[in-house]
Amino acid sequence: MKIMVSACLAGENCKYNGGNNQNEKVLQLMRKNEVIVVCPEQLGGLPTPRVPSEIRDGVVTAKDGRIVDAEFRTGAAKCLEIALRERPDLIILQSRSPSCGVKQRYDGTFTGKLVNGAGVAAQLLMENGFLVIDVEDLREDEESVNEQR
Repeated sequence: MKIMVSACLAGENCKYNGGNNQNEKVLQLMRKNEVIVVCPEQLGGLPTPRVPSEIRDGVVTAKDGRIVDAEFRTGAAKCLEIALRERPDLIILQSRSPSCGVKQRYDGTFTGKLVNGAGVAAQLLMENGFLVIDVEDLREDEESVNEQR
């Protein structure tokens, strides 16, 4: 099986704060499958570390007020290009991210409040027919991953 994963889940230090979201379930899957690792925010040209961003009124805005929507959308488009070329069977993305959030994301007030809705990369990938799941929905065994496909 070919899977695409958020780079932070694979242990790459690409989060806004310079850290990662390394996930043992993802690492286990990576050992047994062909893997494509992506960070939409870095692909969009944003540095690491960077000021945290959230989606406010449909526009990705950094906490310091800068509009970073173009960078997020460029990164999402590059992820889509990779997905179209590589054709992953499954895409596993980081929860609540303004890029990768699948089911929820922060509301744009930088208060920790969540709203239903996807991040820009997750939304674009789903709109283009890819099977995208939130890492928090990833179950333990590979058999369940095959069921999710």
